[in-house]
Order: sequence, then structure tokens, then C-alpha cells
Amino acid sequence: MKTNRFLFTLLFFTISIIAFAQNQTAKVAGIVLDENNKPIEGVTISYQTKSATTNENGFYELTVPANQKIILVFTHTALKSITVPIQLKPGENFEYHVMMNDRAEQLQDVVVTSSRRRVQGITSIEPETIRRNPSANAGIESVLKTFAGVNSNSELSTQYAVRGGNYDENLVYVNEIEVYRPFLIRSGQQEGLSFTNTDMVQNVDFSAGGFQAKFGDKLSSVLDITYRKPTKYGIAAEGSFLGGSITGEGISKNKKWSAITGIRYRDNSLLVNSQETQTNFRPTFADVQTNVNFNPNEKWQFSFLGNVSQNIYNYQPLTRQTNFGTIDEPIALQVFYEGQENDKYQTLFGAFKTNYVANENNTFRLISSIYHTQEQEYFDIYAAYFLGEVDTNIGSETLGQVTFNRGIGTQLNHARNDLDALIVNAEIKGTHQINNKKHQIDWGFKYTRENIRDRIVEWEVIDSAGFNINPPRPIIDIPNDQPYKPYTGPLVPYQNVRATNFVDIDRFSGFAQWNTKTKIGESQFWVTAGARFHSWLVSGDAISGAKRQTVFSPRAQFALKPDWEKDMLFRLSVGYYHQPPFYRELRDQNGTVNPNVKAQQSIHFVFSNDFNFKMNNRPFKLVTEAYYKTMTDVNTYTLENVRIRYRANNDAVAYAYGLDMRLNGEFVPGTESWLSFGYMKTEENQNDRGYIARPTDQRLKFGILFQDYMPNIPNMKLYMNLVYNTGLPGGSPSYADPYVYQSRLRDYRRADVGFSYVLTERNNERPEGHWLKKFKDLSVGFEIYNLFNNQNAITNTWVRDVYTKNQYGIPNYMTTRVFNVKLTAKL
Repeated sequence: MKTNRFLFTLLFFTISIIAFAQNQTAKVAGIVLDENNKPIEGVTISYQTKSATTNENGFYELTVPANQKIILVFTHTALKSITVPIQLKPGENFEYHVMMNDRAEQLQDVVVTSSRRRVQGITSIEPETIRRNPSANAGIESVLKTFAGVNSNSELSTQYAVRGGNYDENLVYVNEIEVYRPFLIRSGQQEGLSFTNTDMVQNVDFSAGGFQAKFGDKLSSVLDITYRKPTKYGIAAEGSFLGGSITGEGISKNKKWSAITGIRYRDNSLLVNSQETQTNFRPTFADVQTNVNFNPNEKWQFSFLGNVSQNIYNYQPLTRQTNFGTIDEPIALQVFYEGQENDKYQTLFGAFKTNYVANENNTFRLISSIYHTQEQEYFDIYAAYFLGEVDTNIGSETLGQVTFNRGIGTQLNHARNDLDALIVNAEIKGTHQINNKKHQIDWGFKYTRENIRDRIVEWEVIDSAGFNINPPRPIIDIPNDQPYKPYTGPLVPYQNVRATNFVDIDRFSGFAQWNTKTKIGESQFWVTAGARFHSWLVSGDAISGAKRQTVFSPRAQFALKPDWEKDMLFRLSVGYYHQPPFYRELRDQNGTVNPNVKAQQSIHFVFSNDFNFKMNNRPFKLVTEAYYKTMTDVNTYTLENVRIRYRANNDAVAYAYGLDMRLNGEFVPGTESWLSFGYMKTEENQNDRGYIARPTDQRLKFGILFQDYMPNIPNMKLYMNLVYNTGLPGGSPSYADPYVYQSRLRDYRRADVGFSYVLTERNNERPEGHWLKKFKDLSVGFEIYNLFNNQNAITNTWVRDVYTKNQYGIPNYMTTRVFNVKLTAKL
């Protein structure tokens, strides 16, 4: 408790210093764009002997003297120069955005906003914000989890749920290519690396619902990522206690070839060893990813995206003790383990993309990809548990220890699961500008072939107080009155799933979409309307009676920007969203494949307001979205950590509604931060039994991503990530009726803080030949994960008390406070 108070005081003191310290300098920062609103790298911004250079995102930042009139000069080898006179106050942070071309010598101040993304309701995230964000599982997903409507209770997982959906309901694209994640993953600590390499990222766009028809067939969200096309040679590296990465990029002399390649390695031992279960455990994850581009002329562009990854997860649990209950009746669970788990996930991914510009108004794209994953999940783990009462007498020599065992039992879990999946895609897309670009039409057709070879062998044996516990649904009707009468029936596992499936799925899908911009009076009005179709057939060994199914999904988005003095935009999105079943959704809890599972259907209604304003002469944005989703043919499921097991019977209806709010801007001059708040309720009704909370029913959400620097020590940067979620439903024991178990986990509270000292902050003031001049960026960071050491639970372990016949839901807690040090360098 004293440690928490000390850390809170230290954090408050640090923020106070940052907020109020001042000096006699000022800062000017902004983005330099070309005529096509694309960022320009390599623009030099200078005054007298000091200068700065724009990065790959076109961003620059320069410290200048205050109370002094100076002239900034923007220069680039291929563009006309721009001169700008400015005079700033002490501590002022001036935002100046510039558009450069090869004709005009000087332009006026240009405020850059991405009108296309704003009209579509898409949130853009700066790559540098992603790279700097402190998180136990750093990456794009960790930033998304600070958004309203996005939740995840596992800091070891890259999976997230959006507005009542589950982890399988989110689309992820890299360079317009859909990417996949492993199938057998059941725990966040098995995942390792996200597919996306943040050091290779150029743009990140996210939509939490109501997205356009050009995006695929999922129910919840879209994450659209674009990798960077190098314009010169460079190398970046990062190392920490959690692993490291190195990324290299380059371009040929004739500017036709460019490539960027990243290698990553991660070791989660630092995190998993902080959990309650003591283990002999060193999980390792590694991948190599490359993006190669070839532009032979102005009409043709070719690119290749490849990824090879391997996750090795060897797990040997030793002991565990979890204290729970109440102050009056504290209870402890002690577990002693034998055995081990040996998992391996190996994936290969390759994609080719061809872009043909027929003329100014017509563009065609051909995309093909292949994804191959080989996964194994082998374990034999024996656990002996003791459910006991804890000594609470202050002054007792056994304070906090178990003094009386009220429940004793053993459990043996066995699995030999293997999966081999091959997914092949071929897609053609077109974009056409009509009537002087007043109208745009997009269309596309896609063929997908999925070949799945799956063997599942899982069983669990439970022994409590010396007698075997039979399944809750007896195979044969033999009375079992143990221990009072001998049991004469066969001994069978409490759970037993055995299946071998060879499944092929053929899919055809396509879309057509039209959008235009017009005026209603003096107000600007945008319309986007389109539709998707998806047709699929399931076949394979021992599969009969399968029927081809087809769904049709019309969607529309409207945006209105009134001719007001205030910069406001109103959006309305409505449409049908279908999710045709993937293999995992076809397989029920017994491992049997049902080829005629229907596509889950959702109708989205999203109304939003986007308000841009200035506060203290700095830009801010407030986005408010109210949404309602009604769902039919719902494929209900159980959630164990991050593993989803479907019932594969479309026996439910559901709904979700809520309100998301996000305020982002320069709370501290020169840096972007945001606050988010979300309220959501989602329930399902199985077979007309009444509505109960869905496994992702996250009622309240608060998130903060805060960036800052110390004016008196501008080299020191602060990055803070705060999340608060109300508790999710805690699940139910295996085979139990979810209508009986509607308890919730405790609230999720987490704070991650990072401090970074940038050694190259004042490189423009250093003389030529200084060793730091060789680096674009060199920084040393110190991070604290779970700053306040909160105990956050992701699931419950269900244990029986033979005396009271009760079952206790014992929380499975995530990581405790962890410290990390990292070094980042960029040449």
C-alpha cells in the first residue's frame, strides 16, 4: 500500500513539473504535404544555423527563441522554397502546416485535416504514437484498447472486442490484404507477436462500426494498415528485457525498387513470471516480415508482402496460490502441478499486389495471397488442489497461511491437438472517377479457398475427495451416490472431445460502392452507398447435406457539414453486416462440424458528431457516436481466456447499444493525447429463454493516452496509458448452463507509464562530426507496467467444495507490476 502511494505521489509530482515548468523558448511544429495531401519526407526547416527535417510522416518540430522575430525557411530538392516570418511567446507551441509544390514560391498557412477519413468516420493513429506507447504487449492493438467501445482484459493478448462483438469479428488489413491469426490459441500469453510490425507502418485507420461496403464480411470493426514505401536508406533497432527488433529499408538508384524488412524477437518471461502461477517457462516468439515494391513506370506498380513467424510455447507450471473470498471468510486455493505443455504455432504468409493506373480516372488492382499455418497444442498437466481457510489473526505466526483444508481434489488435463490450414485468396478491384471526379465507383470480386485439416483430442479427469466425478451429462443412466454407495459403472472423463475433420470451404464475394459529394444549400453533403454479397459452400470428408448459402449486405453512410462558424460534421451509417462462418464457427463444442451454420447477421445504426475546435490556440477534436446493433442467427460461444468455442447452432438473437466519446488534441503543446469514455450493453437470448449478458458485455470504459515532455528538460518525454473497464461476465464451468452463472469479474484497472530520454533532441544545435549526428533518433526508455499493481482477472477457475457442494469461481489474475528498460536507435 505504501509503495502504491509512493508511486502515485511520484507520478503526480512528475506531471505537475511537466505541466507548469516554463522556459524562454518556444516550439513550432507541423506537417508538410504535397499537392495530393501526401506527407513529404526530407524537407528542411531552418532559421539561422538551426534546422529540423521532416520524417516519413511529413512531421517536423523545431525549438526557436521566444520574443524574437525569426524567418523559417522550408526547402526541398525537388520543390520550391517557402519562407515564413514568426514571433512566438515564451513556452508557446505554434502549429504551422505547409503544402509545397514545384510552382509556388510561397504559400499561406494551411491547416491539414483528413476530410476523407473524417467523412467516413475513420480514426487515424499516428505511427509514432504507436511506437512510443508503453504497454506489456506494445503495438497497434495496445493503443486501440484505450478507445471507447474497444475492450480486452488481457495485457498479454493482441486480441480485442469491439462494441459487444468477440475476437473473431474484427477485420484486419495490411496494404488491402486481409491477415489472419492462429486458430488454436487459448491463452493470451501464447500469442507472442501481432502480425503488424509497427516499425514498418505508414498509416493506421480504424472504424468501430458502420463501415463501408468495400470492407469485408465481419460484424464489428475494421483495422486498415498501410506499410511504408521507403524513399531512402535507413535502419532502426530496439532492444529491451522483452526482446528486440531491427528494421532496414532502402531504395534503388533508379527509384524503381524499394524494400523494407523487419525482424522481431520476443521473450515474455519477464511478464509471465510475475503471475501467481510459478513456472519453469520461457516462451519465445520470432518473425521476419518484408514489403518489396517495384514501380517500372507511372502506370504499373507491383508489391510483395511476406511474413514468416514461429511461436514456441513450453510451459511447466509448478505451484499457485490465489486468495479470494471476503474479509470475514477468506479462502485460498493452493495448487501443486506436475506435467507440462508444449505448443508450437508456425505460419507462412505471402501476398502479391498489382496496381494498374489506366488513366487519371481509372485504376485497377489485382491481389493474391496465401496463408499457411501449422499448429500443435500438446499438454498433460496434473493438478492437486487444496481449498482452505486462511488464518486472519493478527500476530499469529501463520497469518495469511492456510490452516484448514475444506476441499481437496485432483485434476488431469490432456490434449493432443493438431491443425493445418491453407487459405488462398485471389481478388480484383477497380476505382473509377466520373464527371470530373464528382462521383467515385469502387467494385471488387474475390475468391477464397480454405483447406482445414484438424485433429482434436482433449479430455479432463476430475477427482474430488477420493472419488471420480462423472460428466454432468451422463453417458449411461447409472446411479452415483458416492461415497455412501459403491459406484459400479464405468469410469469416464469429466470432459472428452475427440474429432478429426478435413474441411474445404469455397467462397465467392464481391462489392460495389458509389460515393459523391454535393451541397444542400450552403452545407456540404456526402453520400456513400454500396452492397456486398458472399456465397460459400462447405465440403470435406464425412460431410454430407451441405448447401450453398448466399447473403446480401446493403450499406449506406451519410455525412453533413453545416455552413456554421463552428467546424462540425454529422454522420449517419446504417446497413446489414453478415459474418459467414469460418471453420472455427462451424465446429461445435464436441468437435463436430455443422456445414450448414448460417451467417450471423447484424444491422448497424450509428449516429455521430465530429467537432473540431481550438482551445488555448491548439487544435482539439471531440467525436461522439451513439450506436445500436440488432443481431440474428447468433452463434453463441463460451470464452476461455482468448479461446472461443462456438455452439454452431444459430440458436440466439442479441443486441448491443451504447455511446462512445473521445476527446483528443494537444493537451500539452506539440503532442497528441486523448480521453475516451464508453457505455455499452449487450445481451443475447438463447431459444427464447430470456436475455442474459453476452461474454463481452463491457458496461463502462475509460481510457487515457497521454504524452508530455518537460519544457526545462525537453529531452525527457513521458508516455502514459490508463484504462478502466467494469467487470466482464465471469463465465461458467464446462457444460454448465450459462443462465445459472451470471456473476462478473472485478473491474479492470491498469496504468502503464514510460519515460524516454531522447539523446538526439538537440542534434540541430550540435556541430558537424558529432557522433550523435549519425542518428535520426537515439533514446533510452524506462517503463513501468501495471504501475499501481492492480490485480486484474481475465477468467475464473471453477473448484468444487465436496462438503458444501458449492462451486467457487476463483479469479485467474494477470500480470503484476513489471519494470522494463529499452534502447531505441534509428539511422
